[in-house]
Amino acid sequence: MAKKQSGVDRRSFLAGIATAGAGAAAAGVTSAPATAATPPVAPPQKLSPPSTVLAAAETGNPAGSIDHWHVHNAGSDYMVDCLKHVGYDYLTCMPGSTFRGIHESIINYGGNTKPEMLSAVHEEISAAMAHGYAKMAGKPMAILIHNTVGLQHASMAIYNAFADRVPMLILVGNIADSSTRRPGVEWFHTATDVAAIVRGYTKYDSQPASLQAFGEEIMKASSMAMTPPYEPALVIVDADLAEMPMGETPLPMPKFMPVRPPVADPAVLADVAKLLVNAQTPVIVADRVARTPAGMAALVQLAELLQVPVLDLGGRMNFPTDHHLYAAFDRQLIGQADVILGLELTDIFGVVADVPDLPERETTMKIKPSTTVISINSMYMQGQGNYQDQQRFYQPTMPIAGDSEASLPYLIDAVNRAMTSERRAQNVARAARFSDAFTKRREANLVQAAIGWDASPISVPRMCMEVYTQIKNDPFSLVSESTFQSNWPQRLWDMNKPWHQNGGSGAYGVGYGMPASVGAALAARDAGRYAVNFQGDGDLMVSPGSLWTAAHHKIPLLTIVHNNRAWHQETMHVQRIADRRERQPEHAKIGTLIGNPDIDYSKLALSLGVYADGPVTQPGQIAPAIARALKVVKSGMPALVDVVSQPR
Repeated sequence: MAKKQSGVDRRSFLAGIATAGAGAAAAGVTSAPATAATPPVAPPQKLSPPSTVLAAAETGNPAGSIDHWHVHNAGSDYMVDCLKHVGYDYLTCMPGSTFRGIHESIINYGGNTKPEMLSAVHEEISAAMAHGYAKMAGKPMAILIHNTVGLQHASMAIYNAFADRVPMLILVGNIADSSTRRPGVEWFHTATDVAAIVRGYTKYDSQPASLQAFGEEIMKASSMAMTPPYEPALVIVDADLAEMPMGETPLPMPKFMPVRPPVADPAVLADVAKLLVNAQTPVIVADRVARTPAGMAALVQLAELLQVPVLDLGGRMNFPTDHHLYAAFDRQLIGQADVILGLELTDIFGVVADVPDLPERETTMKIKPSTTVISINSMYMQGQGNYQDQQRFYQPTMPIAGDSEASLPYLIDAVNRAMTSERRAQNVARAARFSDAFTKRREANLVQAAIGWDASPISVPRMCMEVYTQIKNDPFSLVSESTFQSNWPQRLWDMNKPWHQNGGSGAYGVGYGMPASVGAALAARDAGRYAVNFQGDGDLMVSPGSLWTAAHHKIPLLTIVHNNRAWHQETMHVQRIADRRERQPEHAKIGTLIGNPDIDYSKLALSLGVYADGPVTQPGQIAPAIARALKVVKSGMPALVDVVSQPR
């Protein structure tokens, strides 16, 4: 006897519809409870088939009768040529109707290569992917955004990139001519000035009204975005211009030539060199210096030439963490310094001063009154001012406009000219002193990391070191920031290659971590490496769909979920306020915990096509789980390990 199928088959479904309709009509009511005594009602003898045109439009290629007007030589084909001309390798987007013309041209006319279209399930993911990619690849990615609603979704990630001084090309679909908009959604999604949404945190925007202008604006926007200070630039893609046939023959585009970064005044750099050579306790503070491998090499050369410690704030991979002059966490050096050289500092005030989190908010200075503060920064050429990403104003002794990386070779030459034989002889003793200090800091970090090594939930330093033990001999890239892991990778790992880390988010916008890591991992994949991401649980829940993009495009990324089941920083903030007001700081967990129910991030990842392990709750489980995940990553796919861990 055949096994009866479960569920509802087509015949029963149609019969049920007919029965329900007839019964309701007979009773004169809209619904009635079914009973066993109700006799079945025969279905109609003939059901009208659904429209073949409708079925084709919804399930496959549209029938030819839908569209009698065919377009050849579409304007969007030229737009794709413009993107190829400038040299974009990738373009990421969540699909939208206002850019359907250029979407079709990318995949059919352009062959979906240079740029290759990457699929994202949210516009914020698209922008954050472009952010992470640009830092790791050293070149920008383009993103396609659907008009006003898409740009609003992407805005937080665009702001992160702006604050982090990272280039991207934002292409926004729009329908400028109100007479050509379809009724309904195209009106709700259109604005007279779409770019106004993000104008406060983009470097340039344009709304070209012809194909000739579009080509010129793509080149101009790309040039602006890739000139220090690097920032996003936006160009509107007019839907009519893209979808209609080309009514013009645009002039041939000239070869795209990126702008040479501006260099600080050589005469001023000569003065800086003399100050550094003659200083007794100079310090270099670096933030977003190393845009390329050459930047890191130049900073190492300068530091070794002077034997000066470097406080690397971690905005980029500026300095090797295993170098004896690496002093990222020795902040007492600031108070001892007689000369401070700041390179691409967004927050120079925060380096030399502090405002404690107390009701009075009284400024305290970290430096001596006699300290000479030098700042070489492309931000002096920045025009925006509404968004306060540059922090409180501080007037350095010598503010110098220029790109730090581009200026370093000239500063090195000036230092070499200023160095006397007597000053060079001092370097041996200086190197020994700083080497000893580095060794003692590393030993102290190891002792501190061992505290709670066998605890459950798992300690953060153990989580970080279990990963490092298994990746340290591989060409890896750490593509996440480490602030919420108490910077344990920078304190304990030996990272000495330009690609070893990618820096932070810029504006601390929650939701950056996962999609930016996917973008950076894409760049690492293209260079023959895999990437590692320490991912906060609260941050992950903002854009979990990033995992699907990683799986869909086969991007090798090891994600370790730092699952402390809380927005822990906010817990500490509420505790501080409650304690200040002398009322129950233990209640601070209300509204700041991510639990009841606990989220199973491994199941979440599995549902999005990513290999996952966990939740890992015991220290002895973490090494085998990482080993299994790494095997997947090295095969070319993403993997995730959910580690239930201490807050920091």
